[in-house]
Amino acid sequence: MAALGIISLMSCKNASVPTEYTQSSALPVIYPDYVNVTIPVNIAPLTFEADQPADDMVASYTAGDQVVVCGGQMQPELDEWRELTAKAKGGAIQVDVYMSKDGKWTRYKPFNVYVSPDSIDPYISYRLICPSFIAYETLTINQRCLENYDESVIYDNFLCGLEKDGQCINCHHYQNYNPQRMQFHARQTHGGTVVAYDGKVKKVNMKNDSILSVGVYPAWHPWLNLIVYSTDKTVQKFHTVDSNKVEVYDLASDIIAYDVEKNLVTNLENDTTEFEVFPAWAPDGKTLYYCSGHFQATADTVAAPKKDLAARYKHLKYNIYKKSFDPETMLFGPRELVFDAAAVGQSAVLPRISPDGRYLLFSSGEHGYFHIWHHDSDLWMIDLSNGEVRKVDEWNSPDTESYHSWSSNGRWVIFSSRRDDGSYTRPFIAHFDANGHGSKPFELPSADADYHRQLMRSYNIPEFMRGPVTIRPQDFADVLKGDGVNVKYVDRLK
Repeated sequence: MAALGIISLMSCKNASVPTEYTQSSALPVIYPDYVNVTIPVNIAPLTFEADQPADDMVASYTAGDQVVVCGGQMQPELDEWRELTAKAKGGAIQVDVYMSKDGKWTRYKPFNVYVSPDSIDPYISYRLICPSFIAYETLTINQRCLENYDESVIYDNFLCGLEKDGQCINCHHYQNYNPQRMQFHARQTHGGTVVAYDGKVKKVNMKNDSILSVGVYPAWHPWLNLIVYSTDKTVQKFHTVDSNKVEVYDLASDIIAYDVEKNLVTNLENDTTEFEVFPAWAPDGKTLYYCSGHFQATADTVAAPKKDLAARYKHLKYNIYKKSFDPETMLFGPRELVFDAAAVGQSAVLPRISPDGRYLLFSSGEHGYFHIWHHDSDLWMIDLSNGEVRKVDEWNSPDTESYHSWSSNGRWVIFSSRRDDGSYTRPFIAHFDANGHGSKPFELPSADADYHRQLMRSYNIPEFMRGPVTIRPQDFADVLKGDGVNVKYVDRLK
């Protein structure tokens, strides 16, 4: 059955709406899947393409009296997109998709792109890493502007060395979304912790006989020059038949605190039967959350903990704890149980607290703490106002959901997911409304719709930022190649 199409008022790439077509009751199959998603008003255009057999495709975008038509890959010009999102703010852009096959056009059921008035932080950063465990050269920390497609390198491993003289960089983190206050780690040849603070950059040698190891997973206090780390002795095992491929676990793990200005460190939690990991601050700076897994070595394996853990790693489950903190005295209170994940057959890691302090988002799987390699990993949430715990079904997929962070206004979450192919980790963004409900996640928009599927890299540790890091990659490299500042151990920081 043929029908007449609407008349376009504006067009991109010289496209026009077909005048004859067959109407379908089905939604179009597109990649990335942007059907009925909720987006920030200031996000870059959502580029997509047909993900079903088609010779050609045209899409019409309508918001009020504004109509934009695109052909080929669907990507309105930036100024046209800004007009669409401005008109649809608090409402929706209607998208009509037409596909041709063998010279015949089909119009599919229209879908909406809901435009939230809630804006999103303009930048994110992430580590781009190959699916390899021995090649570090191509590993970078990148930053991306969410309001367009601009991407740049914060730090590149090529700048310090190659092959046996190379290194691994990881765990970038910011103080309260501030790109001028940043830290990341380097391991191997030029090992150390790089701390950037208001234009000044230093390398810290955090190794000390009084602590287990150097700092690993960081949590920068919201306003004090204080970073809490877990300090870990980590090993990894490779499976031959298990679909999870890799198992990463600790032989030991503690929690330490580091004074950025005075270069002092102290132990906060160092029970030998507890594996403490993934610290995270509440926004008010008065509560420190973290995870801990209890592990008691058996009598005949005390001298061989690696063998013992390798045999029992599936029994190791992590719970969520908290410690009170007084910013005036710099004193921490005793640990308190927040969520007994083991009691419900789960292992909870990566606690992240919403900016209003009400919600705690975490990743949960059947065992262990390195959930990025666990296909059963899902996002869960605790409402700290009433203790209600739920699996965030509106964000989860049949595959891995792992690392996650909140936007500075608490209305958006970005998280790592392997829902596309089960192997590569890609960033997804989802809205979180004032009533505690999440919207359908959408994949990070790119200038080329197929970019993520063609990029043979995983996105690791996506973090929101209020702006870009302005320190040059070479400046970071020069600091890494130099001598570091040694820390001093103290019983308490003040």
